[in-house]
Amino acid sequence: MQHPSYLNFDPDKYPWKPDIDYRKYPERYQVGKGEQGVLICEPYKSEIGHYWRFKTKAIAEESSERIFNLFNKYLASGDFVGADMARKYLQMGYTRARRYANYKGGRKYDGQRDYALLERGTGNPEKAEAAKVFYARWKAAEANEVYAAMKKDWKLARG
Repeated sequence: MQHPSYLNFDPDKYPWKPDIDYRKYPERYQVGKGEQGVLICEPYKSEIGHYWRFKTKAIAEESSERIFNLFNKYLASGDFVGADMARKYLQMGYTRARRYANYKGGRKYDGQRDYALLERGTGNPEKAEAAKVFYARWKAAEANEVYAAMKKDWKLARG
């Protein structure tokens, strides 16, 4: 049976720490997989997370545009960590909106029944439209040649 990964979460082994200022100490940042660290790494969490919304397609369009603009601002200033965090928020906009589109209330597992997988297809169809908006921006960020080169170099040097 599949269980949520957060059940076995060990914060001591997690490479991202909430007490590090990743703008002052960017060398301590790791790219990781997917959205790892997105809700921890300051000051980017506060700067970007403030705009992260996906309730409707219109809200997702405004949110993803603001986050994409931050992505470009970080790139223009040579701030790879900021750009990567913005990319992660765009990705998370897609994945969370899809979760709410697929599952009522965005809940995938039933904590009352040993974390059994809930029935898919019970969610909000409007969230699927919001997910499409974030997906397009996320892929545009990943396709940015400057970002791709910075990410490759960062991963080779730091992980």
